[in-house]
Amino acid sequence: MISPKHTLVLGASDNPARYSNMAIQRLRRGGHPVKAVGKRHSIVGDVPIETATKDWMDIHTVTLYLNKDHQKQYQDYIISLDPDRIIFNPGAENPELEKMAKEKGISTLNACTLVMLSTGQY
Repeated sequence: MISPKHTLVLGASDNPARYSNMAIQRLRRGGHPVKAVGKRHSIVGDVPIETATKDWMDIHTVTLYLNKDHQKQYQDYIISLDPDRIIFNPGAENPELEKMAKEKGISTLNACTLVMLSTGQY
């Protein structure tokens, strides 16, 4: 059994067709505690989508569903959470944030959270 990883989904959506929504659902089914931040306050299953950042503790993974331009306002926040890793999902690649993270000892992956979950690599 893989140990649960507290995960922040940044760019969360309540639209079931969006990959961020699918990720929230799959993470929860896998037993991972999830926090979510998006444009609109809503809920996906038992996970509220917040519109403002919070000082959450023990975030293991930040998984990004925002393009690099929309990430700018969150870069310092993401680093301040001191996660173990940041996953840049397809379309969210960001060399600047990746460099900032690596300088702080945070591992980064250009990967797909959904694929990682389905292959047991999460």
